[in-house]
Amino acid sequence: MSFESASKNKVENILEHGSVYPSPGGHFSFRVLGPCCRLFDREELPWPCSRIAWKSKEPSWRRIGSRLVPDLAARRCPSYAVEILQPGSKPKPTIITLFSDRFTPVLQEWWYSRHFRSKEASNVSP
Repeated sequence: MSFESASKNKVENILEHGSVYPSPGGHFSFRVLGPCCRLFDREELPWPCSRIAWKSKEPSWRRIGSRLVPDLAARRCPSYAVEILQPGSKPKPTIITLFSDRFTPVLQEWWYSRHFRSKEASNVSP
């Protein structure tokens, strides 16, 4: 067991909507609005961009593949739409990725699935 795998918490359930948690550093609290998939928008890359398929330089009008792809940095960690709660200010909506936590293989398949059954309306929770 490496040091990295020992320090990661395994996530088996998603956080409840409306529940309040302290931030990992303890500087603020946040209210969970719901789970979300953090996507990477290839259209926001500067020109010339690196093409995902061939890793070559090419102009933006010749990019191939999906415009929105899962962010590789956040693919194994849960992301949530949250409201930041700070005393004396309005709740601020944002997205938090909990990099200190890691998905179990089953939960990662539900969160970032490419299978058609994942698009069914009844598949709202793992």
